[in-house]
Amino acid sequence: MDEDLLKNEICSHYDEVVQLRRDFHRHPELGTKEHRTAAKVEEYLNGIGIPTHRVSGTGVVGLIRGAKPGKTILLRADMDALPVLEQTGLEFASENIGVMHACGHDGHIAMLMVAAKILKQHESELRGNVKLVFQPNEEEDGAKYLIEEGVLENPKVDTSFAVHLWSPIRSGIIGLSVGPVMAEMFIFKLTLIGRGGHSSAPHECKDPMPCAANIILSSQTIQTREISAFDPTAIAFGKVTSDGAYNVISSTVTMEGTLRYLYDGSDESPQHPKKRFNRLVNSICAAHEIEYNLEFIPSSYSVINHPDSVSFLKEKVIPHIVKTEHVQPYHCMAGEDFSEFTNRAGIPGAMVFIGTGNEFVGSNHPHHASNFTIDEKTLLQGISLHVFTALEYLK
Repeated sequence: MDEDLLKNEICSHYDEVVQLRRDFHRHPELGTKEHRTAAKVEEYLNGIGIPTHRVSGTGVVGLIRGAKPGKTILLRADMDALPVLEQTGLEFASENIGVMHACGHDGHIAMLMVAAKILKQHESELRGNVKLVFQPNEEEDGAKYLIEEGVLENPKVDTSFAVHLWSPIRSGIIGLSVGPVMAEMFIFKLTLIGRGGHSSAPHECKDPMPCAANIILSSQTIQTREISAFDPTAIAFGKVTSDGAYNVISSTVTMEGTLRYLYDGSDESPQHPKKRFNRLVNSICAAHEIEYNLEFIPSSYSVINHPDSVSFLKEKVIPHIVKTEHVQPYHCMAGEDFSEFTNRAGIPGAMVFIGTGNEFVGSNHPHHASNFTIDEKTLLQGISLHVFTALEYLK
């Protein structure tokens, strides 16, 4: 493998990866509805000689078989967009009003597609296989359905890697750590049930609204007074609705949010956020004489980077891409279902964060925000990570 020639080859695809990313950005699709996206991926891979098959409806799996037998590496890109109204003002802004690629998945798709093209051209150098997984519905744990349908078999996967464009890290920096790097997350839905009535006579009602306010405020003490600051935990309420009006005492209040916590997966988490939250809700509702229904919905488990996989990347892959001083430890409280491939399925691997925060191109806004975008120059780093990871692992 001539490193300089390969780097030049990757750079020569810059215009193509930008075009692909902008096309996907213009036509975002929500989870399980990535029909156009999946068709575009299939057409592209088939056109360069990579056979594909569908999995879990809109998932696309391609396979590059090396010239000699060996292990199988899985490279994954997520494809779904978010229910966000875009306000970037970009010329290639979403044409699907109310749906937006606000997390970088458009770039993930484009990077893996171009990496697949380059790896296909180098298949004679591969001792083993590259399994290309274009995954639907990452935001709602779509990975587990792919696994249930056998995406880790035929051929059996030995290791797995993914990259994530990440605006909290500045462009040019790569974030990589051993152990838990993204949080375990549960969605909660809490319905408070009281007795509604006229707002002029609240004493004749059982108002769930003060109960809801008490729960929101009191839950913050779980994070600050019950759990160590060294055990990261976040409880957030994202949505509160009621069946009341400005002059009507509600009979029900519904509250939705997330519990997030970071731990190494070796045992039950020290935070116990579900148990603590359930205890608090039960106590406050009893004090207000309000009935309730509480549901926890698993969304994603902690992404835990395997030590051997991180060592491999640091020693064999990243030196081809950036200088050592441009690699920094990183973890966050966001959720990611790449955990299904690694610690949940027991396949060693790692998630790599590609810094894409650049205030000069407006890519320093938070993920999931209506003004989120990426620094397109960093797309080449993602391609490079995929290509060098596969070539080094299978050489």
